[in-house]
Amino acid sequence: MILPMERHIARVLIHRDAIARRVCELADQIADDFGRHGDEAGVAPPLPARPDITIVPILTGSIVFLADLIRQLPLMARLRFLTIESYPGKSTTSRGPIIDGELPADLAGASVLIVDDVLDSGRTLQLAQQKILERQPAQMRTCVMLRKDVPTAAKPAVDYIGFDIPDEFVVGYGLDYDGYYRNLPDVVTLRSEVFA
Repeated sequence: MILPMERHIARVLIHRDAIARRVCELADQIADDFGRHGDEAGVAPPLPARPDITIVPILTGSIVFLADLIRQLPLMARLRFLTIESYPGKSTTSRGPIIDGELPADLAGASVLIVDDVLDSGRTLQLAQQKILERQPAQMRTCVMLRKDVPTAAKPAVDYIGFDIPDEFVVGYGLDYDGYYRNLPDVVTLRSEVFA
């Protein structure tokens, strides 16, 4: 049975199976970098002053990616949410990032991992990084699910990238158009008549 929203798909850019594999790989890299493993003799390293990480997802596009990623992370982790809006309503191009709500306040001395859905213009991620650095974390790393090939984009530092994709408007796996399509399990492009 074909669901109504599946008729809107032009093509599948990244299949759900490839996403699942890549999320596991990213979780392994993050766990290694944030100190999951002991030495070669199997002895656990000494505990740091704060043996946890604080994950700051940029809402709302990152929620599906975040849910899958944190279930693969074998680390003590807490969540502190940050809402930044760049694509209001039926927009398919960024209108500039605007922080909606309060910034996480308890990040001083923390090991912070920012999680975002798409790096396209780079401005949303730059804003998030700037605001979090002002909170004086002990360290900060950034993970994005998708990085678009946008030659004119700002180039904020990104430590973990799920997939590089062409500069196309995509939905699915948490990404939306006018609030819809987040629940598609693949990353897809939409048929042109959807935007008419």
